Amino acid sequence: MIVLKKSYLCNQITNGMSRLFCALLLLLLAWECCAQDVIVVKKGDVQSLLEAIKTASNRNRDRDSERIFILIPDGYYDLGEKTLTRVAGNNIALVGQSMEGTIIRNAPSTKIESISKTAVLQNRGKGNYYQDLTLRNDLDYYHVEPDGRAVCLQDKGDRTICNRVRMLSYQDTYYSDYEKSHNYFQDSEIHGTIDFICGAGDVWFERCLLVTEKRSRDGSGVNIIMAPRTSETKWGYVFNRCTIVNDESAFYYGRGWHTNPRCVWLYTTLMTPEKLMPTRFDPEGMKISSNYFKEYGTMDARGRDITPKTNVVRFTLRDHTQPFTAETVMTRDELKQYTLKNVFGWWQPKKELKRLERQSRKLKKRYKLN
Repeated sequence: MIVLKKSYLCNQITNGMSRLFCALLLLLLAWECCAQDVIVVKKGDVQSLLEAIKTASNRNRDRDSERIFILIPDGYYDLGEKTLTRVAGNNIALVGQSMEGTIIRNAPSTKIESISKTAVLQNRGKGNYYQDLTLRNDLDYYHVEPDGRAVCLQDKGDRTICNRVRMLSYQDTYYSDYEKSHNYFQDSEIHGTIDFICGAGDVWFERCLLVTEKRSRDGSGVNIIMAPRTSETKWGYVFNRCTIVNDESAFYYGRGWHTNPRCVWLYTTLMTPEKLMPTRFDPEGMKISSNYFKEYGTMDARGRDITPKTNVVRFTLRDHTQPFTAETVMTRDELKQYTLKNVFGWWQPKKELKRLERQSRKLKKRYKLN
């Protein structure tokens, strides 16, 4: 589509035409430009969804591409055994009608059980935005336990924002798979059993609900929420004012996966604090030389501070490297470093989220998805 500058267009058509006609023509062109920035998926039609993602990805190959919105009505979008549906373009917004009602689901064969082959969606772009969606991976986890890696979102992109996104799976539910990534979650919900938030980069989780499922078919075993592999960024995973719901197995906050993992839990609400393991963090890590695991201001369901005064953990490593001890309760001075500005620098994800949420609300109203 060719967009002409207003001054040039007016100079060409004003001769012999009324100014009113010129204004109407410019308005029509502007409306057409806007309309082409929105793709509305046919309700419940998975092929329509796939075509929309493909069209948007092909159009927005450049990193400075203008934002394109994909509006998805409430419905059940069943991908079957299809995995790794790629959102390959940049500045794409996938916006559902509601988190509970817009469900994108797959059910990979257990033969391809893996962290790199099973994802419902694979985000590969920069600046992509997800809102009001449920991603569900129905790999038969309990059939292949203890390993049942089934990813909902494999994020190879940067500056991804998830706003009111629910992810339902068991192992490796959310996978931040880019070492230099900077991503932001708000008011989202993530379910799982082991390492269900895992990977690299700096990722901030704001007011998210984390729900642990049964670790095994019979309920035995211990859940592990996060497993970072921080390597080329400074902050790792930051959970701020999140809530952990754990009605089944006992659980750890997390464990180290690779390199120099970092994770902090700030003002976390534990609905069942008695199920948190005594060391709080799993003392046995994987392929790490050190870690930075901390908590501050942990609360029970009534809002009472239940943070221990001290919690020194002796971490032992599976590869038999030198064990080390570390204090896992954060000081106030350490807490002061954890701000969105410090973690993300010039990028302001909270401000960007508000802007995109406002645009999405207007588009939903226009296309009757509200």
